[in-house]
Amino acid sequence: MVKQHTVTITDNASGKSIECPVYEGTHGHPVIDIHGVTKELGFFTHDPGYATTSSCSSTITYIDGEKGELLYRGYPIEQLAEKSSYLEVCYLLLYGELPNAEQWEDFKNFVKRHTMVHEGIRRFLAGYRPDAHPMGILVGTVGALSTFYHDALDVHDPDHRNFSAIRVIAKMPSIAADAYKYSIGQPFMYPINSLGFVENFLQMMFAVRAEPYVPNPVAVRALELMMILHADHEQNASTSTVRLAGSSGANPFACIAAGCATLWGPAHGGANEAVINMLQHIGDPKTIPKYIERAKDKDDPFRLMGFGHRVYKNYDPRAALIRQACHDLLNDLDSGGSLGPLFDIARTLESIALKDDYFIERNLYPNVDFYSGIILSALGIPLNMFTVMFAMARSVGWISQWTEMMEDKDLRIGRPQQLYVGAARRDYVDMSGRK
Repeated sequence: MVKQHTVTITDNASGKSIECPVYEGTHGHPVIDIHGVTKELGFFTHDPGYATTSSCSSTITYIDGEKGELLYRGYPIEQLAEKSSYLEVCYLLLYGELPNAEQWEDFKNFVKRHTMVHEGIRRFLAGYRPDAHPMGILVGTVGALSTFYHDALDVHDPDHRNFSAIRVIAKMPSIAADAYKYSIGQPFMYPINSLGFVENFLQMMFAVRAEPYVPNPVAVRALELMMILHADHEQNASTSTVRLAGSSGANPFACIAAGCATLWGPAHGGANEAVINMLQHIGDPKTIPKYIERAKDKDDPFRLMGFGHRVYKNYDPRAALIRQACHDLLNDLDSGGSLGPLFDIARTLESIALKDDYFIERNLYPNVDFYSGIILSALGIPLNMFTVMFAMARSVGWISQWTEMMEDKDLRIGRPQQLYVGAARRDYVDMSGRK
């Protein structure tokens, strides 16, 4: 972050002015440092949702919504999606550089040694109702990790921070799979260290002890790509929550649990689930034109889910990458025509939207949630597990952001201000004097 110049902010009522420094990052909009505004002019700034506020400086992820660009540590997501693996992306996000051969072997082995969870955690799961939502289980279990792994919770110790980060990356797939197995009443499966990271997760999800399980390589590729694309996404709601919780000195597992809780909100992590609900609501490819017209009607509350994006004003670069993997998976699994009408609806809807002038003019292209929802459904993952899958992929981004924040010399506890619009000061009145 380099200071470029200053801007003058003037209070027209009092005539007072202040010079505020302007800083330029590697990419993106410059930021104005407003530290002195309150002291010199007596004002706070008001920014609901923090939509135009920079809360931190970061070296991890950059998004250019106008260009449709996503960078992890400077690397274009297109290159990582084509050439990398999810676990290598984990190393990149956590440490800032791609690993050399020795670092890669050490990292893989370190993660593999920590994929198992404490047996007490599985007894802990038995306390939940069998029909408990898996995200509720995930939030509670991740938060409880600090009670099982309290040997490395000194947030000021770099070695402790790194150890906890590895535990988060390694154990999230095990916890996610255990939540699923518990919900359907099947025995838990243990990780197999000879398998790749994503293959291991799939076998913990879908293998049973009575017979061998061989993951479909097309399914592995589709899920791995989806996890790479969801690994981090700048200062979104859940990442900001992780940072805010961490600013108080809370342990990393509590911070990740807070991120999971925020992701659980339907406005954040539930978009891919909403896509499947929409496709089920449409019900038949023949009715799609009717729903297309409803989507165009500004007076109709119906909306096509999985189209457009708040940040990306052009095409979502993640969608462009995951689209082919989605099609490959559907073609592979549908060789016997067994997938049913849901995926016919998805294919038809995508085809129409990509050619319709209304959607093209408004950049309402299918986004990553559209394709990831279809992929997860095609893999046999139930709707109530969709956000769990998102959390599992995003956990490396959360813990990387937390680690970066803990190493920031400017770290201070988060404490947003407010615009108070309640009652003015007043005096207490006895019950007998109240109207």
